[in-house]
Amino acid sequence: MVTRTDAPTRREQILKEAARLFAERGFHGVGVDEIGAAVGISGPGLYRHFAGKDAMLAELLVGISGQLLTGAKRRLAEAGGRTDPAAVLDSLIEGHIDFALDDRPLITLHDRELDRLRDSDRKLVRQLQRQYVELWVEVLREVYPALLEPAARSAVHSVFGLLNSTPHLGRPGALPGRGVTAVLLHRMARGAFEAAADGD
Repeated sequence: MVTRTDAPTRREQILKEAARLFAERGFHGVGVDEIGAAVGISGPGLYRHFAGKDAMLAELLVGISGQLLTGAKRRLAEAGGRTDPAAVLDSLIEGHIDFALDDRPLITLHDRELDRLRDSDRKLVRQLQRQYVELWVEVLREVYPALLEPAARSAVHSVFGLLNSTPHLGRPGALPGRGVTAVLLHRMARGAFEAAADGD
């Protein structure tokens, strides 16, 4: 993944704090003034960046779905057909683990607040997610050719459920080191895929 070295924009700061506050207290439990205070501007000042809380929520949930898909496509492009399919699968797992550990509030937001999006935004989230799943299914079936497509899709959804459980693992400081947690999640994901292939 590309590592940013420049400072986040004000818009990015607002989104980060909005995600944190929405995840902690719920979408309706947070006011515009609180989000503004978290980034050092007045509540009304937020309207220079967003039309309102609904727009922030939409950008957060549509945005992360798009980022996951873009990141996965980039990992496949970097492999360029020269890498062992198992290594590509490992790369996809690593990318999703990065998301699961670094963007835990967005997982909580998705679980709790997706239904609050406008129909068009919710449909876009679902469309991006389906493309992301199908990309994984294709790679998984290259690693385990005998795995039937429905079983592969079920396995991918199961692994996403496992990796996206990070908000329930306790506060970030309560987890073992990030590296240890990432290795454990990776092993569990690969184990789940292997179990699915063995049981097909």
